[in-house]
Amino acid sequence: MRWIVLLFFGSSILAVVIYKWCPVYITPLMVIRCAQQVYHGDTLRLKHHWVPLDSMSIYLPVAVMASEDQRFLTHNGFDLIEIDKALQERRSGKRYRGGSTISQQTAKNVFLWPKPSWVRKGLEAYFTVLIELIWGKERIMEVYLNSIEMGDGIYGAEAVAQQHFGYPAHALTRPNCALIAATLPNPIRFSSRNPSSYMLKRQTVIMLQMRHIDVFPRKMHP
Repeated sequence: MRWIVLLFFGSSILAVVIYKWCPVYITPLMVIRCAQQVYHGDTLRLKHHWVPLDSMSIYLPVAVMASEDQRFLTHNGFDLIEIDKALQERRSGKRYRGGSTISQQTAKNVFLWPKPSWVRKGLEAYFTVLIELIWGKERIMEVYLNSIEMGDGIYGAEAVAQQHFGYPAHALTRPNCALIAATLPNPIRFSSRNPSSYMLKRQTVIMLQMRHIDVFPRKMHP
């Protein structure tokens, strides 16, 4: 048991260190989605192309922070305010909502499986602490925007930009980015290619919220 525990901690820390610099080309969710497609006899759909954060529109991080995690730059991986709100709503019988941050979603997307459970939530918290300590905010955002599901078989900023808008991620406009962010709660149900009236309303709300969020700070690369 001791060796199993040591192996887990050693391998997980090593994986986080490696991904601090190496692109994440495949995630558990991508594998699961492909397996589901094969099981149902569908054509394999996997569009994913890694690009650095500097090759994305400056508005995309702003849009996802406005939509998903407005305190991303100031919290340590866990937004206690949102967690408390989610708990209060659950106790009052209102519709359950998650309090996951971008850091938590990134930890889940890269290292874990999508189906919720207490085991996964515990491991998610562990990996969230690791990536906050080892990666930092810029790298977390870069991995998040490259690995998150953004459509049916579409993962990451470059793929959704090419498939839904016809140009690369660096050319995405402010409205494009807000529309992409509007789909993230359920990118299979909601489409940034053919947005419904509900999506357009969410896009407008996100664009208003984006006014209160600074452009994501980036390191100066030589």
